[in-house]
Amino acid sequence: MRTHIEHAAIVAELLAPILEASRHREPEWVPIDDSGVSGRVVTRDIPAAIPLPPFDNSQMDGYAVRTADFASAAPFAFSVGPAAAAGDAPFACAPGTACPVMTGAAMPIGADAVIPIEQANPPSFGRLRRPHDPAPLDSAATETVSFAQAPSTGAFVREQGSDHPLGAPLVLAGSRLRPSMIGLLASAGVALVPVRRRIRILLVSTGDEVTPPGEHLPPGRIYDANAPLLAAAMRDAGAEVTTRRVPDRPEALRACVETAGDHDLLVTSGGISAGAFEVVREAFGGDETHADSSDGIHFTGIAMQPGGPQGSGFVEVDGRRLATLCFPGNPVSSALSAELFLLPLLRDHAGLPRGAECSTARLAHDADSPEHKHQVRRGRLLEDGIVELSPPSSHLLADLANAELLAHIPIGVARLAAGSPIEIQRFDV
Repeated sequence: MRTHIEHAAIVAELLAPILEASRHREPEWVPIDDSGVSGRVVTRDIPAAIPLPPFDNSQMDGYAVRTADFASAAPFAFSVGPAAAAGDAPFACAPGTACPVMTGAAMPIGADAVIPIEQANPPSFGRLRRPHDPAPLDSAATETVSFAQAPSTGAFVREQGSDHPLGAPLVLAGSRLRPSMIGLLASAGVALVPVRRRIRILLVSTGDEVTPPGEHLPPGRIYDANAPLLAAAMRDAGAEVTTRRVPDRPEALRACVETAGDHDLLVTSGGISAGAFEVVREAFGGDETHADSSDGIHFTGIAMQPGGPQGSGFVEVDGRRLATLCFPGNPVSSALSAELFLLPLLRDHAGLPRGAECSTARLAHDADSPEHKHQVRRGRLLEDGIVELSPPSSHLLADLANAELLAHIPIGVARLAAGSPIEIQRFDV
């Protein structure tokens, strides 16, 4: 019986060609304002088609002036020229003139500094006129403004290209898009972003007993938790997921898989244990003595609790081999199988952290474990930093939903006493 570490290596080897091929596929071009662009991995460098900012503009509300006009002694008096608002095209600022300018507005031509309105006399704008506004009836009256100090060249001016130069990469290939990167790309006018294509997964939940949530629940049946749970986990890990449900009829499962189309991976839940009516085993064959996953699917037990039954290999679909992972049907077993064997690979491909690093904490109570298996328990951290574990049963989905961490009890350990160190992985870090 293989260990969970050995099985993880087999799954990684199975998926390696798929992940590598996906990295070299033609990128998907996603609109910059699409809800799904955040977190995607960019496939190529994206250079700036314009400098940022694209023109010299004012950092403050104030007056745009020519520093050469400050040659006399203070105070410095100027005629008030046309006003520049954000979005206006640049216009000339005549010598000896102070042009009102608003934050973000293009600097008037000839002006090379801005004096904040608070440093002007008067310290507020009077009647403002933009360049194309008609002259007022009393236009003969010229407004003036004075300043106590001369500004330095470039004062309160955001220079063209000072944030990002023309032609330099805005983001590099392999970068995972954060909101700030998306804002940078948008500010440079990028409308479509080339991103790595997601791994396409066909997820099939099996069993006569499973019923889609929201439908009538006949006696003896249960609502299907596995398909929504696994689909959400795989989507969070950056995959594109199609879900299906099939009853315990091998021909129904085979017919479902024949619709796999251009999916990269098939994942099933249920139907792989040692009992009767194990639909995945019946549909795809395989046995524990044939360990070569390059030919069909190999079903085996691994030394792990929960999640001991596992399957991996290939299914023939339309003349091609479709990589396949088969998880057990109990919800916690299925969820932990995904977490230990599949999700870290998907996260890595999507540019996400593979998962929380393991650390050590102290047990709040005694814990028993099958000595010949690696037990994965769910738990919570108490106020004093010690770990409280929930029971090990694989149907306890509420305990998993309320858990803050996974706790690992290795092979060879049958009992841990209260206060013993235990290896944990946090969900929230």
